[in-house]
Amino acid sequence: MGSNHKKKDGRSSETISRSRTGNLADYTKFPTDSSEPSVQPGLDTSSEVTSLPAVSSVCRRWSELIDSDEFYKLRRQRGLLRFGVFVVSFNDYGLLGGSYEVGHDSYWRMSSLTGDAYDGLSSHARLAAIGRWVYIIGKTAMLRCDAWTGVVMNRAKMSVLRKKFAAAVVNGKLYVAGGSTRTSAVEEYDPKRNLWRVVCHAPRMRYGCVGAAVDGVLFVIGGLKIGGVCNDAPSRASAGSGVHVYASSMDLYDVEARRWLRSRSIPGGGCVVAACSCRDSIYILASHAVELSFWKFHGSRRVGFGEWCRLKSPPLPTQVRLDGTVRFSCVGVGEKVVLIQVMGCIDDLLRRSGRSTRGVKDALVLVYDTRDGEWSRGVDMPDVVRRAACACVEW
Repeated sequence: MGSNHKKKDGRSSETISRSRTGNLADYTKFPTDSSEPSVQPGLDTSSEVTSLPAVSSVCRRWSELIDSDEFYKLRRQRGLLRFGVFVVSFNDYGLLGGSYEVGHDSYWRMSSLTGDAYDGLSSHARLAAIGRWVYIIGKTAMLRCDAWTGVVMNRAKMSVLRKKFAAAVVNGKLYVAGGSTRTSAVEEYDPKRNLWRVVCHAPRMRYGCVGAAVDGVLFVIGGLKIGGVCNDAPSRASAGSGVHVYASSMDLYDVEARRWLRSRSIPGGGCVVAACSCRDSIYILASHAVELSFWKFHGSRRVGFGEWCRLKSPPLPTQVRLDGTVRFSCVGVGEKVVLIQVMGCIDDLLRRSGRSTRGVKDALVLVYDTRDGEWSRGVDMPDVVRRAACACVEW
């Protein structure tokens, strides 16, 4: 009698229990004996599997279950979801993806993203995540990446050509605004129908803005206001008004009520460098000539909506004027705000200002804990990652 004898119910005796985390992605390996089927119909929670992709490819019922909203909600209710930063880097050979679980990983997990068409994407593409699905939104194309498998597939593109626009997720749908010199249209994307539609027009036409969302409100933050065009009704006077800086303000759109709320501005002005949502607030890194400030805007409409609070600034060299050669991205991950240097080198800024300070390399990662108000150093991004776009992913 071999070591792989079958039980009465037809299952292989080579089974082990689930991992302690209860996460399906943390199961161990399939049996290596090719004579035994890896997955039997009616697979239960004690069966061996290696990963969700392997199960999905073998069992259609498992694939449907794993992709279902009910399964995702159940994992969230039981505290089985894990949060991490997901980055996409653009190069001549395609897309490079990486993930980093703050406070858990000691390195970035990098891999090439598999897919066919990357045309229409660039380093100015935006990322937005719904669960494990990461949407890479480009000027003339959009891709959806499975953060579990790295598989990329084409999705419907935006109806408006945009560059350096705001993108955020509200109630399971994508919203984009700004980034166009021709229209102030705000678009909504329904992942289930794979369909874009215009839902409203913004009060300001912004370029180079950042998107975030809290409590059903879309925030379109910072950037430049292009001309004086509003609601697609340009006037002769506004046509030649040029580019105006609206770098410290933000427009607020109530998605459910379909109306714009009163615009807000950072106390003391400044230029928005990076912004994100974390729990019930918007966090903004702003530049004021040669200093940086870090702000919290309370976005919950139940208590304290609209309150500003200045927080401890990130541990970066003082008296540095940020320019277009250095760029940061901000991502809310659980109760932490992750600030990532996605382009440029601060050492070069110091050198141009005549200072000899060295050692502030590029790809810097700083982590702000919203509970104790302190900054810490995260794991720097690998050197192969350049001009990355970032988002928070739930596994």
